[in-house]
Amino acid sequence: MESKDKTYEEAYKQIAGLLEGETDLIAKMANVAALLHETFHFWWTGFYRVSGNELILGPFQGPIACMHIAYGRGVCGGAWKEQRTLVVPDVHQFPGHIACSSASNSEIVVPVFDGDEIIAVLDIDSEHFNTFDEVDQQWLEKIVLHLF
Repeated sequence: MESKDKTYEEAYKQIAGLLEGETDLIAKMANVAALLHETFHFWWTGFYRVSGNELILGPFQGPIACMHIAYGRGVCGGAWKEQRTLVVPDVHQFPGHIACSSASNSEIVVPVFDGDEIIAVLDIDSEHFNTFDEVDQQWLEKIVLHLF
């Protein structure tokens, strides 16, 4: 079985090639979400875009999702407010967790920066506990840099 690190390395190369020359941010988000979802078989993979004082659902793969998330609320709003990646091994233990789906048990949220400003977050949920670790964080933070 291939290591997670190696799988991310291959996904990273694919994403770099896919996004080369593309200027539309929504199109790039859509393909990043699709590639990560297909590669890793996550429960939910997608983006929330910053709009005023809330996050609005962007391109995603998986079941239906919350459409609006307030600044600082839940894991996504928390990552935006704290301006850092949040890795949550058990979302049911996370204060203020928004249960868009009861099937989600762990989550990682990676802020997407345009310069110093967060313009979106990459949100990935798993139906398993303890899915995400520093390998996911390292690679996903590197992957979102390709959006610009």
